[in-house]
Amino acid sequence: QVQLVEFGGGLVQAGGSLRLSCVVSGSTFRSTFIEWYRQAQGKQREWVAGITSGGSTNYLDAVEGRFTISRDSSENTVYLQMNSLKPEDTAVYYCKTVIRRVDYWGKGTLVTVSS
Repeated sequence: QVQLVEFGGGLVQAGGSLRLSCVVSGSTFRSTFIEWYRQAQGKQREWVAGITSGGSTNYLDAVEGRFTISRDSSENTVYLQMNSLKPEDTAVYYCKTVIRRVDYWGKGTLVTVSS
């Protein structure tokens, strides 16, 4: 059973930082592509960043230069370091992977950025 669990959300002032963690269990973590998404209240879920098994990364333009995605295979964990946070970054953040064409999502962690 593949499971993803997010940690690290919270309330932070604009300009502050948070680090989110996504712990993956039940799969071959080293070969999986992991992504972060977010969903603000009343809006559609949007893709934020992704990291391949080899460590290549991609980012949404709006977070490029402020967010960094990384992975630690020894901990089966993917991180999203978020710096220079803005009120518009407020959302529930989810991690996701696809294994054998099946989508697996975590339950999300809430990030609130106050102005």
